[in-house]
Amino acid sequence: MKRATDLFYRALLLRCPNCGSGPIFLSWFKLATNCPGCGLKFERDEGYFLGGMAFNLTIGEAIPVIAVGLAWYFTRPNTPWQLLQYGWIASAVVLPLLFFPHSRTFWLALDLLFNPAEVREYNRPERSNGRPH
Repeated sequence: MKRATDLFYRALLLRCPNCGSGPIFLSWFKLATNCPGCGLKFERDEGYFLGGMAFNLTIGEAIPVIAVGLAWYFTRPNTPWQLLQYGWIASAVVLPLLFFPHSRTFWLALDLLFNPAEVREYNRPERSNGRPH
């Protein structure tokens, strides 16, 4: 349980879920290739972050739907339909953009929880021993 907590806490902070190093994002939408601390390759397989994109879409669309349902429930019979319509559309566009980096780190944390990194997934630079090659 401690490992799961550590992985997801690091992901929440937008750090490497594996070791906690960071920053791992070069910009809001650009993840580094490898962790600056442990060298873990973030894209573990081709198309790796498709699950993260699905996670992002699910969260980014579920929250507005739930919010509209709650707003309807608590404001009926005088529901402000036009406000709900525009608010729903705006949040359905904005939330996936805001949640994008977290969806990637959460997906990586979830994968590392069930499929820990193997030695071949690290890209550590060779350390020089001070002698010429």
